[in-house]
Amino acid sequence: MTTPAKIQPIKEIIPGIYQIQLELADERLTRLLHVNSYLVQGTDGWLLIDPGWNSPATQQMLETALKSLSLKLTDISTIVITHCHPDHFGLAGRIKQLSPKTRMLIHRWEADLIESRYIRFNEFKEKMNALLISHGVPSVTVDTLGSASMPALEFVIVSLPDQMLYGGEMISTGKFDLEVIWTPGHSPGHICLYEARNQLLFSGDHVLPTISPNISYHVLSGDNPLGDYIYALDKIDHLPIKQVHPGHESSFNDLQGRVQVILDHHNLREKEIVATMSSGPSSCYEIASKLTWNMHGLTWDHFPPMQKRLAITETIAHVEHLRWNGKIRKTYVDGGFRYNLV
Repeated sequence: MTTPAKIQPIKEIIPGIYQIQLELADERLTRLLHVNSYLVQGTDGWLLIDPGWNSPATQQMLETALKSLSLKLTDISTIVITHCHPDHFGLAGRIKQLSPKTRMLIHRWEADLIESRYIRFNEFKEKMNALLISHGVPSVTVDTLGSASMPALEFVIVSLPDQMLYGGEMISTGKFDLEVIWTPGHSPGHICLYEARNQLLFSGDHVLPTISPNISYHVLSGDNPLGDYIYALDKIDHLPIKQVHPGHESSFNDLQGRVQVILDHHNLREKEIVATMSSGPSSCYEIASKLTWNMHGLTWDHFPPMQKRLAITETIAHVEHLRWNGKIRKTYVDGGFRYNLV
């Protein structure tokens, strides 16, 4: 296998902690090039943060990176999952098959989503279709959008956690101490890991250097995921942090500056939403179709199914956040939700 030129297979962050970039190559699900996995040294085995999705290419890249340190999969004693999306969680089950002593840790809320996402997925899809219809998606396209995430099943070997996390725990490897910080929003049980001695934050998809993480309202999200996300941004914004090591793209330094840019983005988006609603009650599908999206020149009708679904569910999250802040009213008419300005 030829490693893409832009991917750096393994890089030392500080002595004893390494970043491993693992390729993502399925445009049905993501436009991102890679996911960042992190390897943390311990006195009794190594800790791995987010092993990527399950594919032969990903497994080979991970094993090659380990081999460069004279390690094998069986040297991984602990896997910590920031959230159960396939590009972060998918390979964990395969590692546990090959290394039965390896323990997997995940937040309780994420553990509860594994069955819905990856075992009882037909039930999840039916509920997702119903939610999309209730927010104005035309019935002729709803099944395509509701099924858009089904290819993710190809990249996950289901495994249940050995230990639940709730936030506030300290995971000690004997060389490093990682504090678990619950940061819901991108996913209900998303966590970050904070290494205070060196002031490092492993941020998963909570904060990325140039991309605003998708915050979606859906059947597993809770009723105000954007409000949860903004609250969780505030939690980490006050920590002394020198380096942020995210789940995608590259590491960066100015966390507070990046948080402010993300907050500004969401404020501008909500102003744009309010502007589109001046003509009267609207469904979230109608609102989403009028917003500005960075889709490389594609018109709304030509968005790929997964990207259109994310645009709709992100719009619902913004509209519901405005509702909980008292700026929008919600009504239920003929099986669908309509929103209007207060």
